[in-house]
Amino acid sequence: MAQIEPKLERNPAPTVDNGAYLSIVEVRKEFDGFVAVDDVSLDIRQGEIFALLGGSGSGKSTLLRCLGGFEQPTKGRITLDGQLMNDLPPYERPINMMFQSYALFPHMTVEQNIAFGLKQDGLSKSAIAKRVGEMLELVQLGKLAKRKPHQLSGGQQQRVALARSLAKGPKLLLLDEPMGALDKKLRSKMQLELVNIIETSGVTCVMVTHDQEEAMTMATRVALMDQGWIQQVGTPDEIYESPTSRFAAEFIGSINSLEGKIDEDRAEYVTIRSPALEQAIYVGHGISGYEGQDVVFGVRPEKVQISKSEPHQPHNKAQGRIEDIAYFGSHSVFHVRLPSGAKIMSNFTNQQRWASEGMTWGDEVWVSWDDNAGVVLVS
Repeated sequence: MAQIEPKLERNPAPTVDNGAYLSIVEVRKEFDGFVAVDDVSLDIRQGEIFALLGGSGSGKSTLLRCLGGFEQPTKGRITLDGQLMNDLPPYERPINMMFQSYALFPHMTVEQNIAFGLKQDGLSKSAIAKRVGEMLELVQLGKLAKRKPHQLSGGQQQRVALARSLAKGPKLLLLDEPMGALDKKLRSKMQLELVNIIETSGVTCVMVTHDQEEAMTMATRVALMDQGWIQQVGTPDEIYESPTSRFAAEFIGSINSLEGKIDEDRAEYVTIRSPALEQAIYVGHGISGYEGQDVVFGVRPEKVQISKSEPHQPHNKAQGRIEDIAYFGSHSVFHVRLPSGAKIMSNFTNQQRWASEGMTWGDEVWVSWDDNAGVVLVS
């Protein structure tokens, strides 16, 4: 569904939610005058897996360290289950953090690693043994309890680190780039395994990642961060299908961005004139803009059809030439150069072997999209 936000506000106030378990209110963190986290406010529900997603330098890791007590906010407050966290050192917070490196003790066995924090808390041997057994069952590593970290695979080491983080029953679990040490194939498998373990334990989780796929796969909701502040908060499908800024649209996945001006603004439709296309872009419903306003029309490549024959639809089509093809196995991405010089990407699903051979480099083709396939954003 297309949409427009005439004015993008910095860090919009979180929705009032009486079920908020972790409350972050106007948290700001400065380092020698540099603002790493810029007055961030968030409400996170109990049992939620919440992702802080952003590129390098976006402030996501600094915010996570503020939650864990490893950094003290310059201003603002952090409340967990009604308890103010600001002045508590890390070891007094009901919070555990799993680091990207896992930080397992190499001289200890799996069960000894899991038991370490429980021993530090002075629990009895019987209570420790019971809890370690529960954790080994949760992460399905009971048969490997006597092994040491170097005898485990990367995925197994990760599960040991997670079990150790959960053993003390924290109210909040922090994950710092949890898949960063794994190869791509194992990462995809472990994403779902970690989600199942975390959901089974019932712990509230905040994770930091720069990996879009990781955030979209694992998180209940995502906060997209840039330059210390929050661009958008929403479920993975909301972030992807209904971005509220050009940054959000272009950071998540791939998108065709066409700059233009609103030509007609009616209750039932809007047209946009773009130098990229000969005919106006047609949006099948009204938006809260005004005629002559500078906007960007964005449409995802998978919502752009490609064909050798001209589509029958009256709007949202253009002819061009295939300039490049990227083959990804399950689909191919066609890069089509229009007469204006603009380039449109279109995903073509490879439902049959060699199905895309009907179109190749240099071919004249048509690209098109439905009236409600894109989003309209402030330029």
